[in-house]
Amino acid sequence: MDLARLLIANGGYNGFSYADISKTLGVTNASIHYHFSAKADLVKAVVLQYRENGRETLARVLAENDDPVALLRMFVDHWQRCLREGPLPFCICVMLASEMALLPDYVADEVQGHFDDLSSWLTEVVTRGDNAGLLTLQATPLQEARILMTVVHGALISARAARNPDLYGEIVMPALERLLVKAPVTRH
Repeated sequence: MDLARLLIANGGYNGFSYADISKTLGVTNASIHYHFSAKADLVKAVVLQYRENGRETLARVLAENDDPVALLRMFVDHWQRCLREGPLPFCICVMLASEMALLPDYVADEVQGHFDDLSSWLTEVVTRGDNAGLLTLQATPLQEARILMTVVHGALISARAARNPDLYGEIVMPALERLLVKAPVTRH
């Protein structure tokens, strides 16, 4: 499953086959089919594991850190580090979402679930930041969360396309700073 996750991150759903896995691991295709009768079953299992790991991580950092600004910075910084260091240089659900129309429904549902999970978490963080007076929202917390999520994912794609990890920060940081800037207090 770890190898499949890496292959998905690098090439998407149609960018790998059981032959790629069997060759790399030195096993037969039949041994992979024993555990996952179809490629879609393997990809669904990988996405389920990815979602579970993501939910656990996000819940833990939310419980451990009550600073919404630090949480937002952590979220955007995570992908900057991944682009530079790997080992998973790209969100597998972003990659799979670009192929959504080609995915079996039960895989597509899990990919959509990932975005729902992330959107919920970001909405909670943005709401906390707004309630604490730390953010300047131009839309609802849900909309701001989705905007930031979209900017991060678009920046991942752009940085990958340009083969320039620095491009990610050039795109994402102004979007994040827009949220963090507070309007000056006017005194009468």
